[in-house]
Amino acid sequence: MMKAQLAAYELLLDMLKGKTGHLSHTTFVPQKPAFHREEPKEQPFPRCTPEEQGISSRYLAAFLQEVAEKKETDIHQIMILRNGFVIGEYSFAPYQTGVWHIEHSLCKSITGMAIGLLIAEGKLNLDDKIGKIFSKRSLLANLREKNITVEHLLTMTSGVSFNEIGIVSGDDWVKSFLDAPVSFAPGTKFEYNSMNSYMLSAIVTEITGETMADYLTPRLFEPLGIRNFFWETCPKGITKGGWGLFMCQEDAAKLGQLYLDKGNWKGQQIIPQEWVERSVSKLADTPPEMGENGYGYQIWRGRREGSFNFNGMLGQNVVVYPDLRMVIVLNAGSNELFQNCILLNIVQNYFDRRQTGRSEDGEPLFQVFTPADKLPPDPVAQRYLYETAVRLSQGGTEKPPITRGGWKKNRKSGRKQQTTKMTERMMQSVNGKDYELEVQQAGVLPLIIQVFHNNFTDGIRQVGFRIEEQKNWLLLWEGDELQKLEIGFRTAAVSEVTVHGETYLAAVKGEFSRDEEDVPVLKLDIAFLEEAARRKIKIFFRGENDVKICFDETPGKNLIMEGLEGLLQAASEKSFLRNLMEFGNLSLPELLVDHTIRPVIMGKRKMEEGQRLQRPDLLFFQTFGGEIGAQSCEGSCDDAADRQCRQIGEDA
Repeated sequence: MMKAQLAAYELLLDMLKGKTGHLSHTTFVPQKPAFHREEPKEQPFPRCTPEEQGISSRYLAAFLQEVAEKKETDIHQIMILRNGFVIGEYSFAPYQTGVWHIEHSLCKSITGMAIGLLIAEGKLNLDDKIGKIFSKRSLLANLREKNITVEHLLTMTSGVSFNEIGIVSGDDWVKSFLDAPVSFAPGTKFEYNSMNSYMLSAIVTEITGETMADYLTPRLFEPLGIRNFFWETCPKGITKGGWGLFMCQEDAAKLGQLYLDKGNWKGQQIIPQEWVERSVSKLADTPPEMGENGYGYQIWRGRREGSFNFNGMLGQNVVVYPDLRMVIVLNAGSNELFQNCILLNIVQNYFDRRQTGRSEDGEPLFQVFTPADKLPPDPVAQRYLYETAVRLSQGGTEKPPITRGGWKKNRKSGRKQQTTKMTERMMQSVNGKDYELEVQQAGVLPLIIQVFHNNFTDGIRQVGFRIEEQKNWLLLWEGDELQKLEIGFRTAAVSEVTVHGETYLAAVKGEFSRDEEDVPVLKLDIAFLEEAARRKIKIFFRGENDVKICFDETPGKNLIMEGLEGLLQAASEKSFLRNLMEFGNLSLPELLVDHTIRPVIMGKRKMEEGQRLQRPDLLFFQTFGGEIGAQSCEGSCDDAADRQCRQIGEDA
């Protein structure tokens, strides 16, 4: 069993035991800076209406609406370009345009650009053997990796078994990769492995003495006006290459436009045209569940002829349609990893082709998207698109009904005012109170963020509530750090969260409910605006002195189970690990999900010296009694009572 897999098992078991602190074998050093908006933007794209570029505003409105209505996509931002013009830039509450976003594996395509530049400079060749490049790093490299070339890394056909699990196993990922066994003859099979991309970045550093991010800055980023980005490094100072990049959406669009124009940017050839054309061609067959159209050099092929995609997990995409002269950039927090997913299927239905019916012979009939060169102005359609975009940016997903005389007026303002007063009274009842938790195993950061950034929780040990300057605050004591998050009840409120020296933007939306036993519940949705994950918290106030707190996160169980698939397969081959992975009818990953991703933790009110426990405060049970009928709520807690909450009211 490889060291990396054993380290991963140890990490899982530690989490299952409720351990906190730095659980990884990889050294943690704070890297991520706080996000600061770049004003003014450098080399922004020109803007125009969709009709000026031949696309109907109503068509775009329908596209936005369908994406937003699919809850599985958890869409954050969308930018649409045609002919080098931005014809649409949209955010979906609580996410904001202009904020950089984690790109996950989307950045692999940028790593491929770096290799193309290095080859163009005559410093590297596609058939160079990685064993020779790193001959000083490992005695085994020339034996095990003697046939693995740079091109095998680019096409995900190296066959090296050291994969993404290795990021928690230690500090020297290059040596671990070189020492790892090979599963099949290089070049004979596609096997997606982010460590191939990491090794490409390591090659750039080995040859130039610079990190790949530094190497690309004067050659790629600065010529395109890309300055406001951050790319993580491994403990050895090598740019991660296959993940760890934060970038603003318009800058990602620039890279898509660059490849649409075959490496040319405003008359300057940034990437050699020959490299671009080969990179987006089909060089490896891919499993249908990942994508049916093949893989190039760190780039996925699209279904439409000539199209391609820079793709990252959970909905990070730069989709390029050369024949349409279009670039579509998406950031999301879905529960899906590759090309074959709900989000990209919607994109393809609108901008590739959609099935319109079947022929007499039963064959599917398709309508191919073919926009005009230009459409006449349509102020009504543009107004409809604008109103749709505003509604979605404010958190509304349902289409407003159209009645005679225009949009139906909202007749619930009185009820909303009543709900606001109820919220205020509820917050007053918990103001100044703190609750100590029985166990400390959950953190404010979702587990997926902790693992990818190697920044593990010390465990939330105490929660509290404050009202200060007419703002509502959630206090979380995590280890030695205090997180102070503003709660928005109408719309999400944005705060900064700093965990072990790394700062994240968090938008918090709160809502009060009661369960079927009349227990008040505060539901909190904490969206990390730069990330593809959310923390979900439900706090049940069981009288004056006790709370039950249910933690959850999205993406959640399905993603974790899929991510552990390879680990489980390896375990099945080792009898002692197979026994370790099974506990009765539950597997270790299932227990991990229940106890780490979705723990239920009890808490008791913290009393100052001289205070004593009081009887349950009737205010909790009388504030909302019988004023609004029962409604079901979407619950992630397994408690049956929580799945049938009595809704206190709507957001004001």
